[in-house]
Formats: sequence, C-alpha cells, structure tokens
Amino acid sequence: MAFQLHPRLQQDCIVLGHLPLCKVLLIKEDIGPWLILVPRIEELKEIHHMTDEQQIQFIKESSAVALLLEDNFSPDKINIGALGNLVPQLHIHHIARFTTDVAWPGPVWGNTTGIIRAQSSQTQLVDLLRDKLSNIAGFKG
Repeated sequence: MAFQLHPRLQQDCIVLGHLPLCKVLLIKEDIGPWLILVPRIEELKEIHHMTDEQQIQFIKESSAVALLLEDNFSPDKINIGALGNLVPQLHIHHIARFTTDVAWPGPVWGNTTGIIRAQSSQTQLVDLLRDKLSNIAGFKG
C-alpha cells in the first residue's frame, strides 16, 4: 500500500509541498500560521515507529519548519505537538502562537473559532510559505 494522506488532513489543509521525509501542510483555519508535517510512510502512527535515520531526518525537517515560522512571523511561542486522537496517521503540528490569538494561552485544540482564512489571505500566505520553504534543502513545491 502506498502512502496516502488521511482524508481529514486533506479536508482541513492545503498541501504546500514536501521535504525529503515529510509532506508539508497548512491548516486552512485563520490562526497561526499552523503547519503540519506528515512523514510519507504508509500506516505510520507514532514517531518511535520510525527508524533511527527517519527520526533524525524528521527532527531536521521539524527544526527547519520551526525556524521558518520564528524567522518570518516572530511568534511569541511555537507549539509543536502530535496528538492523533482524531487522525491516527502520524502528523506533527507546528503552530506559530501569539499572545493575541484567540486561544492564547491555552492549547489551540478546541479553543479556536473554526473560521477559514479569507481566500486572498490564504493565497498570499501559501505563496509566502512556499517561497520560504524553497530555501529548505530538498523542498519540492
């Protein structure tokens, strides 16, 4: 069976491209920016199920995405987490958090409005993120 993105992630996100290990997604909701890394390994549910080499590559990609968020959006905090309660496919959230966001200081899960970004803002953010991601080694948009 080949790698397939979970239907919920397909519904809630825009695919920005992929890094050597992970597919890079942007949550459509108007908070963040909120990126998700999904290792392109079929039926993967947990980080500790990856090989040592895959785990090292994941940390490199995760760190590069966190640095991108920090350098380009100046958040007050970057939240990185993997829950997987609704979507069992391993996916790791990278969320630029601001003291002014709707969920601050709590977690974003269950504490946002669910409002989708306006199309013009969505297009502008997607273009900016793809441009910045293109500076990470191995990114393909």
